[in-house]
Amino acid sequence: MMSPIEIIAVLTAILYLVLAVRQNILCWSAWIISSCLYFFIMFQANLYMESLLQIFYIIMGVYGWMQWARVDREKAFEVNTMTLNDHIKIISSILFLSIIFGFILGQFTDAALPFWDSLTTWGAVLTTYLVAKKFIENWIYWFVIDFISVFLFISRDLYLTAGLFFVYLIIIFFGYRSWKSEMEVS
Repeated sequence: MMSPIEIIAVLTAILYLVLAVRQNILCWSAWIISSCLYFFIMFQANLYMESLLQIFYIIMGVYGWMQWARVDREKAFEVNTMTLNDHIKIISSILFLSIIFGFILGQFTDAALPFWDSLTTWGAVLTTYLVAKKFIENWIYWFVIDFISVFLFISRDLYLTAGLFFVYLIIIFFGYRSWKSEMEVS
């Protein structure tokens, strides 16, 4: 059965993504509210890395808000792109941290699916930074993370959250297109 907390968390998470596609700074407030609620949801589902991720999300919500609110009179904060070296660093870091934390969780806790929990968490941590810096590739990283997350949440009977992440997969497409068209105009 879906809890009222999960329903509100899903609605604020959708609001975040719709506002992020539009590059509306209010996306960060929806992000923070959703993250506060998901902290409790994930902890109850024994997804400890996902639960800790929510604390990080709250902090990054404040950081993202500050990054997007920065006013530089000479140059607006525009969508930009990563180098191949950036991609190698990000992917290597995600995999390394996922293996280490997956092992630790698997050995010392009752965590559900410790490697997958770690993979989606560390992927989300690093991708959140990409969003705050307005790297267009964040959308591609989110697609992979959210695709895996759908199955992770189904395995924990979090069907509404799994549905949210499925909807994310669709919205991500529009987010990428929107940011890409802005890059081409600039």
